[in-house]
Amino acid sequence: DVQLQASGGGLVQPGGSLRLSCVASGFTFSNYTMSWFRQASGEGPEWVSSIARVGGTAAYADSVKGRFTTSRDNAKNTLYLQMNSLKPEDTAVYYCAGDPTVITSTMRLSSAYRYWGQGTLVTVSS
Repeated sequence: DVQLQASGGGLVQPGGSLRLSCVASGFTFSNYTMSWFRQASGEGPEWVSSIARVGGTAAYADSVKGRFTTSRDNAKNTLYLQMNSLKPEDTAVYYCAGDPTVITSTMRLSSAYRYWGQGTLVTVSS
């Protein structure tokens, strides 16, 4: 079974940092484009970032560019999201997602991803 297990969320003050992790199992991790999405209460999913299968090239939503960094360790089957300078508007449930067919033109679409983690809550508040 394909499984994605996200962790690392929590409560952090504005300006603080968190690192999310997403451990994958049941598939060849390096064959999958991996992404992070988030969903705030009462809103639809928002694309945050995607990272290429190999090489580490990542893309970011304008709302997080310069503050968030996505990385992956294919040897450990793990995806990361380092979040710095957090703002209250970053509060959301964060999901990792993966699919072997996602390409640049589809990476921002939640419907393009077949596999999803269970989500981890990030709350930015003083």
